[in-house]
Amino acid sequence: MEHQKHERMLEIFFRALKGEHISPKQLAAEYQVSVKSISRNIAEIQAFLSEHRELLQNAELRYSHRDKAYLLTSDEFLKNQELFAVIKVLLGSRCFSKEEILTLIAKMKKFTTAEDRKSLENLIRKEVYHYHEVRSDCNSVIDRLWSIVQAIEQKHILTITYYKMNRTEIRRRIKPAAVMFSEYYFYLIAYEADDETYQAKHFRIDRITALSASREKFQLDEAHSFDEGDLRERNQFMFPGKPITVRFSFSGLSVQAVLDRLPTARIIEKNGDKLILEAEVNDGRGLMMYLLSQGAWVKVLSPNDFADEMKAEIEKMHRLYQE
Repeated sequence: MEHQKHERMLEIFFRALKGEHISPKQLAAEYQVSVKSISRNIAEIQAFLSEHRELLQNAELRYSHRDKAYLLTSDEFLKNQELFAVIKVLLGSRCFSKEEILTLIAKMKKFTTAEDRKSLENLIRKEVYHYHEVRSDCNSVIDRLWSIVQAIEQKHILTITYYKMNRTEIRRRIKPAAVMFSEYYFYLIAYEADDETYQAKHFRIDRITALSASREKFQLDEAHSFDEGDLRERNQFMFPGKPITVRFSFSGLSVQAVLDRLPTARIIEKNGDKLILEAEVNDGRGLMMYLLSQGAWVKVLSPNDFADEMKAEIEKMHRLYQE
């Protein structure tokens, strides 16, 4: 009898954790006990939570007169606005399959109260319905990502089968170093296992079709470890490149958008309607792609060789429209 009581109390507690409304009357009918028995169970749960407030960040089982039921509240539960913001970011990333995104959202909704759940569902229903993931060559980006993270942590050499941009399939033995997210995709940054020059390679994780970790381990010295934050500030669209200081003029409407996109950029001069900016970035196709996206608002001033590359690219584009 005592065992059944403790089991019932645990069930009630876990149901409250899942966000269920705990109605003494309904539970009494379900468990075929008296309302007083359920009320005693609830009182014991309340006493336990009061004595161990640090376990669930001030969790309380409170009675709602409107719902005529008890609801579990906690500082750890995501607030409606917090959950909405996180889900919006996930939906906007488009990096997971629809099945994965639905599973993630369903799990996250359990961290808020049942009361908030309906309003959340109404707010995101249309966006979830129209959600389109980016095309992927692997079955699950989440599973592939986790396998790579474990290999990085345990320093295991990986063998991957991978589709390049031109859809050529290759196999590589690599030393995985870091994972980053940028522009809808997760990237693995790695060194080829037998490359003593340590030239960093970027692999889109969704293009990795097969992966196996060997028992062989590796070590990376401090000089070849990655600072993901620094790399994010300097790389555009995850194209690798060498460090340069680029100076350019900007005459567009929102310089803040440029400063956000190039975190190392700073305004060094104002000349009428034009601003002169300078940024320490990695030279590469990604930087050129971003600056070209600004159209006539941007003019590269230095270094000269990068400005010449920009001119050559613009001339190629111009010829396309003359044909």
